[in-house]
Amino acid sequence: MTTRSNNLPLWVQDRDQVIAEGTGVQWRYQTPPDYSRSKKNLARESTRNHLEGTLEAIVQNLVRTFEMEVSFKTNSQQWLSIVNDKFRVSTNGGSEYTAADLAAQGTYNLFMADSQHYKASVESFESSAQLFHTTFPQGFPWEVLEVFSGPPNVTFKWRHWGHFDGAYKDYAPTKETVEIIGMSIARVTDDLKIISLEHYFDNTLFLEKLTAGGKQTNSESQGSACPFSSWFKKFHKS
Repeated sequence: MTTRSNNLPLWVQDRDQVIAEGTGVQWRYQTPPDYSRSKKNLARESTRNHLEGTLEAIVQNLVRTFEMEVSFKTNSQQWLSIVNDKFRVSTNGGSEYTAADLAAQGTYNLFMADSQHYKASVESFESSAQLFHTTFPQGFPWEVLEVFSGPPNVTFKWRHWGHFDGAYKDYAPTKETVEIIGMSIARVTDDLKIISLEHYFDNTLFLEKLTAGGKQTNSESQGSACPFSSWFKKFHKS
């Protein structure tokens, strides 16, 4: 699949193009997201450089568009990347969720659920997003590593990473790069909209990395209060 991106559907082009062509969108923070900082981080830290128009680049664009829409478009009916009335998403073979579920609760809450170190049941969309922004103040980028099969059932391996420079709840930052490697299967239509999405990754290992630094003392906790909280609504997910 080597068609130039400007001949492909909008939702598998660069997400900045999707944002630019959006009209009447109900943005979560009233204004469109700005991914300029994310692009700099991706250019510096990505391990892959997929050529425009390749299957890898198309899959990467599609998932990044989907993640942008989940994070910033409050009305799931306006998401271009999915077949809204059919869409379902699951993690590690667990419960399936709709687009409306994602829009209301956010990806962190639905994909991680309740565990010793994260209680999805008590977190809101906004509180979970702020928590992980505090933990990864430089962003939490995502990239496709490899695509194993093409449409209609796209199977691919991916990498999520971030610099653990801020506290996670009351756990001290380790200043290390935290990396998640996962697999996903996306069932798509002929025009590359997502019908269903299955994610597989070790979220227990992820949380173990975020608690490896141990509990902070009260003085450490006060000294490391998130300096970004006053402009949280301007934060744009990678």
